[in-house]
Amino acid sequence: MENQSDKWIIYPETKVVCFHNPEEENGFLSNWYVSRFEVDGKMFSSMEQFMMYQKAICFHDEAVAEKILKTDDVACIKELGRMVSGYNENIWNEEVFLEAIYKFKEEHNNYLTLLISSNESYAAFISKNSIKLKNDGFIFNYPSIDIMETLIMKEKFYKTYHDSVIKLPKTYYVDCSSSITLPKKITYPIILKPSNVIMYNHLSFEGKKKIYQIKSKAELTKAITKIVESGYNDYLIIQDYIPGDDSYLFDAVAYVNSNHQVELLTLAQIGLQEHTSSMVGNAAVLINGYNQYTTSDEIVRQMKTFLEDINYQGFCEFDLKYDYRDNTFKVLEINARQGRCSYYLSMLGYNLVKILIDDLIYHQRNDFKFLEDKVLLSFVPKGIVKKYITNQAYQKEVLRLWKKDIK
Repeated sequence: MENQSDKWIIYPETKVVCFHNPEEENGFLSNWYVSRFEVDGKMFSSMEQFMMYQKAICFHDEAVAEKILKTDDVACIKELGRMVSGYNENIWNEEVFLEAIYKFKEEHNNYLTLLISSNESYAAFISKNSIKLKNDGFIFNYPSIDIMETLIMKEKFYKTYHDSVIKLPKTYYVDCSSSITLPKKITYPIILKPSNVIMYNHLSFEGKKKIYQIKSKAELTKAITKIVESGYNDYLIIQDYIPGDDSYLFDAVAYVNSNHQVELLTLAQIGLQEHTSSMVGNAAVLINGYNQYTTSDEIVRQMKTFLEDINYQGFCEFDLKYDYRDNTFKVLEINARQGRCSYYLSMLGYNLVKILIDDLIYHQRNDFKFLEDKVLLSFVPKGIVKKYITNQAYQKEVLRLWKKDIK
């Protein structure tokens, strides 16, 4: 059945499967139907429980999320879902975002207001409206929208900077806006990820992952089909898989002042990353100032030169992996903002907000500094470190620092 110009066309051969309550005919199709399954290590008793839990997590309401997991009563779960705080269907709407920050400013006597984005969407909104926002008494430090889009849009990133001073993995592109054509010469395993992270982050489908490690053509075709069917219609990125466990991953945080000069840069070796489908790629354990594989001088020089060459400004975070095949660091991506891991800067003596205020309000300028002090950041307890960090030398260093820092 479909509507064409206000006229309904009925296809008699189409079989319609009706369902309502779980105890009725075809009730197994209902969200309320009891069917236990596991996702990312958590057990769910129904699709209703899974959906309401994801809603609570999406809006950072951990208290309601915990209550949802503690009951199998679907009616209760539905009511708990309605109690999720912070829910706003317009949260990613640019006009709504701008109205919210102007309302905040007005409620605070129109004082000078510092904007710090927590994600790429809001950073892009700020950058797109930078002239008006600055004229209206907002301060922030983000690159132009043109530069930002070359970092946010991964297809643009790899195409724009493949000949730059930083080294990138071998990369292919799949255009999902038309018929899918796969590259002919691919050596598996490979990495698959979306180019347009903003579009992708707003989609929801079973089996969704932040990054996919693909071992065969059949697996690649299946993953791409799911992504496209969810509504994604931009480019997908296919990349050479760089061998090595989690301890070959590195994180670097940089601050580039409003005069486009790099002032701070870190380099931290990761020992364990998150392995849930939506969080893979995020560091769970890292040590700043620790590098088992090679000297840091060259990659630090490359990152500093790159940021100043492209006229960047503000915080950014590099995701890197050391490639032992050619003894180089490959830049996997650059986030045009601070990340959740960036706050280890505070342990190094640099408060992120103070850095922005010193630059944007007091116009202080500082010479470049590579922060080499050894600092441990862990989002997981010691038991997880012992069980899952397979690099024994790294694990030993984590536990040493852990013990050293206990007062």
